[in-house]
Amino acid sequence: MRIARVDISGEAHDAIIEGDVAYHLEGSPFENPHRGAEIGPVANLKLLAPCLPTKIVCIGLNYKAHIEETNATAPVDPLMFFKPPTAVVGHEDDVHWIPGTEAMDYESELALVFKKVAKNVAPGTYRDYVLGYTCANDISARDFQRKDGQWTRAKGSDTFCPLGPWIVTDIDAEDLHIGGALNGEVRQDSRTSDLLFGLDELVVHVSKYITMLPGDVIITGTPSGVGTTKGLMKPGDVYEVSIEGIGTLRNRVVGLG
Repeated sequence: MRIARVDISGEAHDAIIEGDVAYHLEGSPFENPHRGAEIGPVANLKLLAPCLPTKIVCIGLNYKAHIEETNATAPVDPLMFFKPPTAVVGHEDDVHWIPGTEAMDYESELALVFKKVAKNVAPGTYRDYVLGYTCANDISARDFQRKDGQWTRAKGSDTFCPLGPWIVTDIDAEDLHIGGALNGEVRQDSRTSDLLFGLDELVVHVSKYITMLPGDVIITGTPSGVGTTKGLMKPGDVYEVSIEGIGTLRNRVVGLG
């Protein structure tokens, strides 16, 4: 099942996508969602961010090849940081070039969306708590990241967490192709099986310390090929995150004046 949020006459509606057609989602996205009346072709609709998280827990340095390309030391435990809900935008929304940065980067990531409260999740049970998966782009201002010594401004600024285009509920996400393209040029090309800490480990670890609520998100780290090694973004660029079995998340970087 593909679960989306769509704009209808300026209002957000939950939807189920089947083929190229959107239908109203009856019930709750988090419990027994089912298809209602037809809305119309997806091509005619504005797709919104597919969930409204109270928080996004992000994992740094979690692909083995990315650790190697950055000459970093592999973390002993998952390296966690936050993005606020105000960072979230949807498919085809603009990413804003923030004042003062000269080094905005992309990071293609797999996102887990929770369907129920998750606290102290037992090993081997993470799927019981996850509604599904979507694409994410962990936008990062690398110069602020270095200057600040922590990542709040560099990774949590407005529009720095594109999510979408929808949530897919019925796939095994532990070995999917994940890639990214800048203006059509492939920059990232990997598989989720290259994660240092797998999905089960991440949910178990995060939920020891942070209670995840329905709609909350974990983004799981980025593979090799980031802009610091291949060339950073600039205003006017379009970045696409593509994940096998999910789809493609597309966003344009725009200046603010």
